[in-house]
Amino acid sequence: MNALAATSRNFRQAARLLGLDSKLEKSLLIPFREIKVECSIPKDDGTLASFIGFRVQHDNARGPMKGGIRYHPEVDPDEVNALAQLMTWKTAVAAIPYGGAKGGIGCSPGELSKSELERLTRVFTQKIHDLIGTHTDIPAPDMGTNAQTMAWILDEYSKFHGHSPAVVTGKPIDLGGSLGRDAATGRGVMYATEALLAEYGKSIPESTFVIQGFGNVGSWAAQLIHEKGGKIIALGDVTGSIRSNAGIDIPALMKHRNEGGALKDFHGAEVMDSSELLVHECDVLIPCALGGVLNRENAPHVKAKFIIEAANHPTDPEADEILAKKGVTVLPDIYANSGGVIVSYFEWVQNIQGFMWDEEKVNNELQKYMGSAFHHIKAMCKSQDCNLRMGAFTLGVNRVARATLLRGWEA
Repeated sequence: MNALAATSRNFRQAARLLGLDSKLEKSLLIPFREIKVECSIPKDDGTLASFIGFRVQHDNARGPMKGGIRYHPEVDPDEVNALAQLMTWKTAVAAIPYGGAKGGIGCSPGELSKSELERLTRVFTQKIHDLIGTHTDIPAPDMGTNAQTMAWILDEYSKFHGHSPAVVTGKPIDLGGSLGRDAATGRGVMYATEALLAEYGKSIPESTFVIQGFGNVGSWAAQLIHEKGGKIIALGDVTGSIRSNAGIDIPALMKHRNEGGALKDFHGAEVMDSSELLVHECDVLIPCALGGVLNRENAPHVKAKFIIEAANHPTDPEADEILAKKGVTVLPDIYANSGGVIVSYFEWVQNIQGFMWDEEKVNNELQKYMGSAFHHIKAMCKSQDCNLRMGAFTLGVNRVARATLLRGWEA
């Protein structure tokens, strides 16, 4: 099942639990606006290349729309639609005043030079600048994009609208980015893990972890969990997978990775078959890579007691049902990986106020938001007699539905 079908299915199930009017349900599902633009740029060799860019603005009932921009060859309207919808529920679960959006360009960023990426980003911004804005739609980095990409968008947007630092988040610190933003999603994953384990009388220091993905989210989650005393016994990314029953030395692995080394070449652990990573025995499994990695084929073999969804849509609905029958507790992505958008909200607030926070304040506020969201999800689980995924979805959908009705939606 693709991401859009899975997300829509979860939404409809939440709408049924909440008893939403069918017309309101349909209205909440349909995106506010879908944008598709052609972006042609001269390449460094003088040839012309064309790419398709997308921006889906899903809902603005609770505030300006918010969501990342990804550069990836598999970016398509269905994926962008699903992720935009997820952002609507995610921002509502986190109780930050945003709606959901998502964007992307179908390209292979690794095959483009820095100057080509800059030209592509500026052309894309020129095509959508009148449809984004500080109080309209605020992009952020995602797969294949970074702080530099946001700096180019900020600069190009400001040519049309004047200096507007709050038009994007995830910017470089020198251009108004927030301290703590780089680690935010991984730190949020750590806080979410602490909250879930505490519910079961457990803690990070007494648990073993397997992490799939060692990019921004996976590497920060690994570092922070390691600092808390958690034992990471297996870890993998596109370069390979490694394991150590004694626990992987994460600072040493980070040094190895930062010096250009592949995971499989790290001497502090043994190489393992990457296909075994998700079914490796552990207390907590944290998928931090692509969607759909847990499916009906591997779900029956998962040995983890808890799954923290740091990636977007890592668990197919079929896998969800299998894992539930096995007694595996899944903490859903719309809560577990919301640390990034929460600190993006803090960055936006700082830009609007023109007042920078120190990193300690950013991290303390993030911990408060993650703790409060978990408390409200648990309350919904109790009132709706449902699992954590439906607890999060009913919480998010209910908040958006209430905002829509309060603004004067006509049934």
